[in-house]
Amino acid sequence: MSEIKKLGEILKRKNIKISGAESCTGGMVAAEITSVDGISAVFNESFVTYSNDSKHRNLGVSLATLEKFGAVSEECAREMAQGAAARSGADIAFSVTGIAGPTGGTKEKPVGTVCFGLFFKGKTVSETAHFDGDRESVRRASVDFVISMMLDALASV
Repeated sequence: MSEIKKLGEILKRKNIKISGAESCTGGMVAAEITSVDGISAVFNESFVTYSNDSKHRNLGVSLATLEKFGAVSEECAREMAQGAAARSGADIAFSVTGIAGPTGGTKEKPVGTVCFGLFFKGKTVSETAHFDGDRESVRRASVDFVISMMLDALASV
């Protein structure tokens, strides 16, 4: 069974509502989730918030966070996940924000830097990963990473 089908089955079996917030993946995670038959029982909505303004307006990411840490930061990823959960009423919410390339990287945050947030059971965790390859490879790796992150969090449920 694929990872996304495993995730979908756990969410449906446990009736765990899910939502998410995506930036560099542009809805790819939501597309994967909605490929699971019957997932509408637990998946209500997801947010594609590509700009900083959208992250602030739609998810409540603070302007101070965006200014101090940037959109590609664990701080922003945490606030994105929390905002998605709060606005959708989800039990678990993920976020992805990063630099898929080929431009946009800096010495401190090179292309392939992606930050992830996960809100579950009232706690929010975050993680940063670095992926090699072209834009599509970075985006695909980010989708796989966040799905694994959610599976790990749900393993204890």
